[in-house]
Amino acid sequence: IFRYVNLVDLARCAQVSQTWMLLTRNSSLWSDINFSSVKHKVQDQIVVNILQKWRPYVLRLNLRGCYSLHWPSFKSIGECKNLQDLNLAECQGLNDESMRLISQGCRALLYLNLSYTDITNGTLRLLSSFPNLQHLSLAHCRKFTDKGLLYLGSGKGCHKLIYLDLSGCIQISVDGFRNIANGCSGIQDLLINNMPSLTDRCIQALVEKCQQIKSVVFLDSPHLSDTTFKALAECKLVKVSTEGNNQITDLSFELMSKCCPYIRHIHMADCQKITDASLQMISPLKHILVLNVADCIRISDGGVRPFVQGSSGAKLRELNLTNCIHVTDASVTEIAQRCHELTYLTLRHCENVTDAGIEALGNMSSLISIDISGTSISDMSLRALGHHGKIKELSVSECKNISDTGIQEFCQGTKSLEYCHVSYCPQLTDEAVKAMAFHCHTLTSVNIAGCPKMTDTCIQYLAAACHYLHFLDVSGCIHLTDKALKYLWKGCKQLQILKMLYCRNISKQAVLKYTAKLETQEHSDADPPSWLGYNRDGNI
Repeated sequence: IFRYVNLVDLARCAQVSQTWMLLTRNSSLWSDINFSSVKHKVQDQIVVNILQKWRPYVLRLNLRGCYSLHWPSFKSIGECKNLQDLNLAECQGLNDESMRLISQGCRALLYLNLSYTDITNGTLRLLSSFPNLQHLSLAHCRKFTDKGLLYLGSGKGCHKLIYLDLSGCIQISVDGFRNIANGCSGIQDLLINNMPSLTDRCIQALVEKCQQIKSVVFLDSPHLSDTTFKALAECKLVKVSTEGNNQITDLSFELMSKCCPYIRHIHMADCQKITDASLQMISPLKHILVLNVADCIRISDGGVRPFVQGSSGAKLRELNLTNCIHVTDASVTEIAQRCHELTYLTLRHCENVTDAGIEALGNMSSLISIDISGTSISDMSLRALGHHGKIKELSVSECKNISDTGIQEFCQGTKSLEYCHVSYCPQLTDEAVKAMAFHCHTLTSVNIAGCPKMTDTCIQYLAAACHYLHFLDVSGCIHLTDKALKYLWKGCKQLQILKMLYCRNISKQAVLKYTAKLETQEHSDADPPSWLGYNRDGNI
């Protein structure tokens, strides 16, 4: 049990009794230390004291977001000779001198995360001190240059590197990628998100020597085209992920169908030139487990049905068709009949999907997560899904036709529900939340934002029964008062995130009093904006 509590709670456990104190001193508890879970409280003295005591046993150390740490902490890290996994992401006090101290002692490192730090070329020069380094993240580090990347191949270099994250490093040019290729030809996993400057020439320069790449993630890289996938055709990819690209066409899917026989994960969201032909071309592939074509608005039944009828249909685990507005019940019925292993299905804003299609999904025993937000479904669909009994995640936001009855019937058959988002469903009242709380005690995330009929009573129901709740959004629930916060404070001890925008009857004083220990809270007492569809009194 002690392995699963954070450092603050572990210290409290040590004070319970002498027996518990001895248990907390077991060296196995200190092989994996996560300071990030208490990042707002941790100071140099705490880190130094713990690391000095347990340094021979520390294998994994997570300091993500510990912004108050400086030289003493980094010096202590350098004394952990057996450290293998070090996460320094978002450590504002980290610099090249700090990394020099760490590099002198931590020669066994396999994993190193330096994302969102101020390291420069000086740190890249030090990376050769870690001859066994396999995973490296430099995401959003903007102060090193192409020249610094030369050091990855100098001396002992980083020749064992198999995972590299360069997301947000917009300063890297084609020469920089060529330098990476010269020093790290064994890269298998490549992440380059949030880099609008990334071009086909960058990927071509990398792939010239890095032909063992198996996984590529290029989110928010709008200038890549089919040329990139031509370059990657020799790499035997198993995962491809990109979003927001108007250059990629069906040709990239044709290349995957011919050159990537073992591909398992295809995420090509918001790629406007992709058509049904793409899904038809990959239908013979036998190993696809994840397919995400969200926001590819040209996809229709003509692509979805041949794909699920194809060689991967029976193996598919995740399918995301968000905003594929031409998909109809015909596809959903085909999915229900063919995809026997499907666990996650998203049909968000598929406006032509109706109760008839969703009812067919009620017999899919593998399904544990479904998102049918923004569709025209009614209580009939919720009744069918409730008979399923195994769903853990339900999202029916913006489904204006559902009522308390639908939620009640769904929850009666679904005892293991953990995630329930019913935001912007204007018909729902306290009775819907009562059903959730009464039947689904394992709820961890609830969203009732934009439900103007909710009152303090619904929060009282949640607080009385849902003690594992971590996330709650009540934004736009205009009738909630300070009483709601008091109920949560008493009953939901594990609550971490609370959103209360446009809650004009919740006072700032109550927010300060009852949410001080939350990780995140958002509050405003402004009137609901017009886009919510109702006024300050809840009248639609």
